Amino acid sequence: MTRIAIPAETAANETRVAATPETVKKYIALGCEVVVQKGAGEAAFFTDAAYQEAGASLADDFASVVDGANIVLKIQPLNKDEMKVVGKGAVIASLHAPFTNPLLNDYAKHGLTSFCMEMIPRTSRAQSMDVLSSQANIAGYKAVLLALEHYQKFMPMLMTAAGTVQSAKVLIMGAGVAGLQAIATARRLGAMVEAFDVRAAAKEQVESLGAKFVEVPQDEDAEDAGGYAKEMSDEYKQKQAELIAEHAAKADIVITTALIPGRPAPVLITEETVAKMKQGSVIVDMAVEAGGNCPLSEKDAIYTKDGVTFVGVSNIPATLATDASALYAKNMLNFMGLMLDKETGDLNIDREDDIIQGSLLCMDGEFLKPDLLKGSA
Repeated sequence: MTRIAIPAETAANETRVAATPETVKKYIALGCEVVVQKGAGEAAFFTDAAYQEAGASLADDFASVVDGANIVLKIQPLNKDEMKVVGKGAVIASLHAPFTNPLLNDYAKHGLTSFCMEMIPRTSRAQSMDVLSSQANIAGYKAVLLALEHYQKFMPMLMTAAGTVQSAKVLIMGAGVAGLQAIATARRLGAMVEAFDVRAAAKEQVESLGAKFVEVPQDEDAEDAGGYAKEMSDEYKQKQAELIAEHAAKADIVITTALIPGRPAPVLITEETVAKMKQGSVIVDMAVEAGGNCPLSEKDAIYTKDGVTFVGVSNIPATLATDASALYAKNMLNFMGLMLDKETGDLNIDREDDIIQGSLLCMDGEFLKPDLLKGSA
């Protein structure tokens, strides 16, 4: 029988859990045994009792929960101490921070079969397993709420006997999943929204949400084969900086979401641009974990300088742990469904499957994506 372990997360600021009572019930219906570490879902308001009612057994600590496990499901990557405890040959599925994690090759040396959830292909078939999209959706929504928490005015236009308050002007940098959700949320709250993206293909989506698309005219293709933004030319970056500075100076709230896989976050809001921004304006830098889209942003810090408030909250999805866990857990269930026999629950890894192939980092002592080791060393 396939034994699935759900450990408690120990990383700082991590409140999510990789399985919910709902998905545990479905694993058990497939014929699997599920063991959950006590308190694993507590921060996301999933009680130990709820897991037991779903059919899981409980374990006291990490060593106990992974003992004999064929599969370990996590949010954050295994740390050094955890890796030593997990049995050789076990399947690990989690976020892996593949471009910065120094332990990637160690997972292979330890004999683990590691699946990197960030590397699930962006294809129609894999949409239900795409943890980056599900978590970015949550982050985009919460980023607007974080901005409002520190913005000292109304978001919508307000007409009263005492006078009229104008709508807030919001500039969203990057119109991927997080950016589009931020646009939709800000629009629902009554803001005037502009959005910038290097990908011309984003224009239609931005405008369909009622925002104005800000673009730099260009001939080069700004999108890679995976649908992500790619590094642009110096000439483009110069034009981009001028355009962003002009629009940021008029904005009340700026939310930046721009990331390039495997590279530091591009600088979009320079110190010179910040100096031109309004007193009382707010910058929420969602790329702060990758260095930030503004050089003044500080990871896990919120502060005000020269009248501008910088919000550098990392791991924003963990601030909405219940729904973030529920969506992540469903993504994980759909992914594991590729490998768990629907009749017996037995584990079968088909390395010819494009989704498995894309996300499999190591197996049988072999690291399968050597290019990643250059960036994580």
